Amino acid sequence: MSVEVTDELQRRISAVPRPEPVLSRERADALTPRQRELLDEVTELIRDGFAHLTMADLAGRLNCSLRTLYGLARSREELVLMAIDRNLWSIGRTARSAAGEHSHADPLATIGAYLAAANVAVSSTTPAFARDLAAVPGGAQLRQAHNDYLVAVTRELLDYAVERGDINAVDTAAVARVIAGLGDLFVRPEVIETLGGNPRDAANEVVDIILVGLRGRSAIGGTPCT
Repeated sequence: MSVEVTDELQRRISAVPRPEPVLSRERADALTPRQRELLDEVTELIRDGFAHLTMADLAGRLNCSLRTLYGLARSREELVLMAIDRNLWSIGRTARSAAGEHSHADPLATIGAYLAAANVAVSSTTPAFARDLAAVPGGAQLRQAHNDYLVAVTRELLDYAVERGDINAVDTAAVARVIAGLGDLFVRPEVIETLGGNPRDAANEVVDIILVGLRGRSAIGGTPCT
């Protein structure tokens, strides 16, 4: 793929507005190394649910003082959202890097690499965590904001694939909403317990099927493969 196409893929990804972080850039930059470490540890601690944990419980498991935790957040809910959001931003950076590494290919390959890296965010989601996050004020909004970003990036790349003639014209908004929203769908409390495997693997499998279908549909003039 030409340098011009690679540059265009990167430009389109970079142009998509990113979700507003829970922690402002100023507050994030002001975190001490120990505070960053604690937020990473909180992310691990709450993987199996957190509704049963108080701030005192968290402080005990993190081997820090309550004062230290309250210096980070005013409540358990705020602390949890900060930790989750920070982790999602980290995964988002990894996903954008993965897209960049595959931008020498084509837009569909870039989408596959991007979503596979992004779906790591749901790889270890448990039913208990999904239920607890859904009950936290702002939890659903946080999840939705990051998912909307995934959808927007995916739609940009699908639009470019159509413009280049890599695939036939499709409703890119609809396709992007489906394939980029699979991780979010599969971690919903009423869905996750019905899956045969973990949400990441399930999402990646369906993404691959749809991307293959888009290529096949294009190859034979718009008629689905049989």
